[in-house]
Amino acid sequence: MATQALMETNFPGLKLASRGKVRDIYDLGDSLLIVATDRISAFDVIMPDPIPDKGKILTRVSEFWLGYLKDVIENHLLGTDSGKFPEIARRYESQLAGRTMWVKKARVLPVECIVRGYLAGSGWEEYVRTGSVCGIELPGGLVEAQKLPETIFTPSTKAEQGEHDENISFDKMAEIIGRELAEKVRSVAIELYEKGSEYAAGRGIILADTKFEFGIADGKLLLIDEVLTPDSSRFWPADRYQTGTSPESFDKQFLRDYLKSSGWKKTDPAPRLPGDVIANTRSRYLEALKRLSGVEV
Repeated sequence: MATQALMETNFPGLKLASRGKVRDIYDLGDSLLIVATDRISAFDVIMPDPIPDKGKILTRVSEFWLGYLKDVIENHLLGTDSGKFPEIARRYESQLAGRTMWVKKARVLPVECIVRGYLAGSGWEEYVRTGSVCGIELPGGLVEAQKLPETIFTPSTKAEQGEHDENISFDKMAEIIGRELAEKVRSVAIELYEKGSEYAAGRGIILADTKFEFGIADGKLLLIDEVLTPDSSRFWPADRYQTGTSPESFDKQFLRDYLKSSGWKKTDPAPRLPGDVIANTRSRYLEALKRLSGVEV
């Protein structure tokens, strides 16, 4: 059964560092608490209705992947057991339980690191217009959802809340963070995607694309924030995959497709979500969690 949805957190005595589209981040001095709420966004707009249990699902999925991928790169996770968080946070143990990651502080790189194995979303739209994605020329005649000849790395800017990320070229990313670091990030991101994609394929899921974030702590590059979740990735059921259309998914593409079909425009106020859209979105997130990690919330 779904629990009561959590739209926002407020913990007196804890310093709120930022409130993002989904996560509320609290500063504990030498570490952070990343609390995943049940908010959901689409096209960089936060919807007024939450998805029950979504924050717990995202936290479980990220925790699984951070463990699975730690041989590729270190990450920022210190723990998810709210009973073992620093003492100042333990008074809120029950509210934090199941939806919170206690993490190392890191200097966040100001780019979104997107890896694509299939042609979908904004990548497909750009290909239709230009024949390329983020400056990477692709063969002609590809169709929507087609597997790419090889995995590509297509970074974007990291927009402030309420603004939109913009796809950029790798050279532009190198200008922003330095070429040596950019090349390392690209190499690691592709390795993470390909290892995650191989694992997901064994569980009947196609990992079409995903977004990683990285930070620097103690001079080391770290994998941070959410990892291979239904919020940051496109997951397609392999047994129902077909090209030439937007495939059925275990992620928020269902919500995006609903919004497109409803006639809503990104410049309009965020619409209220029908009950069936909320329920169907939740069931897709749950299915992704169960298939990937074997657990449920």
